[in-house]
Amino acid sequence: MTSASVLELARDLAAAWAPRVAEHDRTATFPEADMADLRASGLLGLLVPGHLGGLGGGFEDYVAVARTLARGNAASALLFNMHASVTGALALVPDEVATALGAPPSFFETRDQILARATSGAMYGVAISERTAGSRLSALETTYTREGSGYRLAGHKSTCSGAGHLDAYLVAARDSSATDDGPPAISYFLVPGEAIGPIDQGWDPLGMRATASNGFELETWVPEDALVGVEGVALLLAEVMPEWLVGSYAAVYVGVAEAALCAAVEHVRATSVREPTTDGRPRLVGLGASPWVRQRLGRADAQVQAARLTLEEAARHVDSNRGHPDTSRWVYRAKLLAGDTAFDVAASLTEACGLGALMRGAELERLLRDARCGAVMPPSSDIAANVLGASALGVDPGDGLGARPW
Repeated sequence: MTSASVLELARDLAAAWAPRVAEHDRTATFPEADMADLRASGLLGLLVPGHLGGLGGGFEDYVAVARTLARGNAASALLFNMHASVTGALALVPDEVATALGAPPSFFETRDQILARATSGAMYGVAISERTAGSRLSALETTYTREGSGYRLAGHKSTCSGAGHLDAYLVAARDSSATDDGPPAISYFLVPGEAIGPIDQGWDPLGMRATASNGFELETWVPEDALVGVEGVALLLAEVMPEWLVGSYAAVYVGVAEAALCAAVEHVRATSVREPTTDGRPRLVGLGASPWVRQRLGRADAQVQAARLTLEEAARHVDSNRGHPDTSRWVYRAKLLAGDTAFDVAASLTEACGLGALMRGAELERLLRDARCGAVMPPSSDIAANVLGASALGVDPGDGLGARPW
């Protein structure tokens, strides 16, 4: 399938999702129909190699698809992002890199099985965040302990997009037997959906309300092949290849920014105001006649395009030079700009459009709330900016008063 046909498929999905988004936002309910569409579309295999039945896409393809989906329903696009973070990390890490890290031959067979299931409609999520650690892998309290021919996992995840609705979850946990000397040993496990729970069912946020990002308890045993990749290297991978923990969010929030600009343009075109005249007879004029409104639209257009171009440049670096420090910087730039731009644009445009755009149920009001979440998605804008600032100074981002992103 060509890139053009994949994008056409994403546009069709976004168009199907758009009429449902308001109700899911109002009720904070999981978008079952959207996910059914996604499973049937084949896009869950976007990043899976062709020989396993997938579409063989790269990070640039993911970015284009996620941006497009976000314009139909940002929450559903975020669920797709979490799935792609699992399949992309597995499919796009070169075999030689996995081998150099210590991956056994059995890993490649397990990896291919996970990816092949995605092409048949299996949907995955990511379970990292904890109440006292956020998304910082080094601070996780969920543990794994070797037990027989597998591992015992125990802990609590505070938020996990799609909790209770997915086929399997990539769970991050620390080795319970590790000492306090040096960085903790953090590993990933793919845990079947039926093994998590109970689910907290308390998700009622400001924005991204349809992701069902509930927390859950975890007390389960998993077999040895549930270990994804190499034991203890999750922190290293997060530092040298941050695209799936950082850059993938950026694609969704650039899409939110684009949706906000389009919604504002439609609102301005459809809105008229009464303008006073010298003869005392007010006349109706379009809101777009105001240079102040046009200036807001113009600035938003420039901001959105800058964020999009940065995202696309980061994606090109990921596909051509994965693991290079310069690629990591582009990834953090994309995340920082996407999160900040989405909210700055949505806030400015709702102000320009007036109170009608802020009424509950208005498209711009919903997009403003969705956009507000972008800067706090891990790593937050402040942490991303700290990483970039530390890089410019040539210092460790964890030195002084800063905090390591992971």
